[in-house]
Amino acid sequence: MSTRERVDPESRIPLEGLLQVMPGGFNAIPDIVQRREVLSQMLSATPVPPNPNVEISNHVAQGPAGDLAVRVYSPKNASKPAPGIVYIHGGGMIMGGLDGEDGTCQMMADRLGAVIASVDYRKAPENPYPAAPEDCYAGASWVFENASDLGIDPGNIGIYGQSAGGGLTLAVVLMARDRGGPKFSFMAPIYPMIDDRNTTESSKLVTDVGIWDRAGSIEAWGWYLGGAEADQYAAPARAKDVSGLPPAYIDVGELDMFRDEDIEFAKRLAEANVQVEFHLWPGAYHASEVFAPEANLSATIWNTRIAAIKRLMGH
Repeated sequence: MSTRERVDPESRIPLEGLLQVMPGGFNAIPDIVQRREVLSQMLSATPVPPNPNVEISNHVAQGPAGDLAVRVYSPKNASKPAPGIVYIHGGGMIMGGLDGEDGTCQMMADRLGAVIASVDYRKAPENPYPAAPEDCYAGASWVFENASDLGIDPGNIGIYGQSAGGGLTLAVVLMARDRGGPKFSFMAPIYPMIDDRNTTESSKLVTDVGIWDRAGSIEAWGWYLGGAEADQYAAPARAKDVSGLPPAYIDVGELDMFRDEDIEFAKRLAEANVQVEFHLWPGAYHASEVFAPEANLSATIWNTRIAAIKRLMGH
């Protein structure tokens, strides 16, 4: 049975639709500028309705190379001050932006009763490592510095990211630990992209699902590193010491090429006496809960994730 045939049937429907429109998936578009444009067109074709329970405001933080955009989602009925979450978007270090996360950030702010601060960052190949994690670190520091003005409890700020955003989440907490920086109360690296070596069994298995496959991942890592050797902040799987990190929630799909590197990292956190909750979802591919929001499996993933983050926030 092929990897694609093992996908949860409900979650396969939008995936097959994507592959009909775009044979080979996103990574089949060789030009990165064109690939970004196609992604932008897909997102704009399905606009996100505003959530009446959430206020959105745009801010500017000072980054290492200039202004950084930060979009803040504040639940109207939350306790004051509310817990805060620094949110880092995905996109393989090469795509994505704040606009594509509006739906997820509004939903999370509403369901969690937390202020979500979504931080933008520079992308490869135009801006290779260390641009992205340094931008994210600066954006996260800005959130801590401005917590009171944002209605956030400065003693209850976590960090969340999916895919590349998950890898950057881990980069930021490692940097914060090593630099004596912000004290995050929890982290949620979701199916994080953390190992540039691509030597695990799952990284070899996932070649034709169409969302984030082996060839595209290898290409993205090459652009991100720009020929440099990866260190622990570029590829957190390389970290020799993962102790002293905040309590974690991690989940990943069984049919995600990042499966094995994420399982190994969760195991290492537990061995380093870091609190970690980990879920492996049968039948799920990379970001399937985003691409197939109507599937029962997606609802289960989100409900489990939201409940875990509420526990980590102390709610």
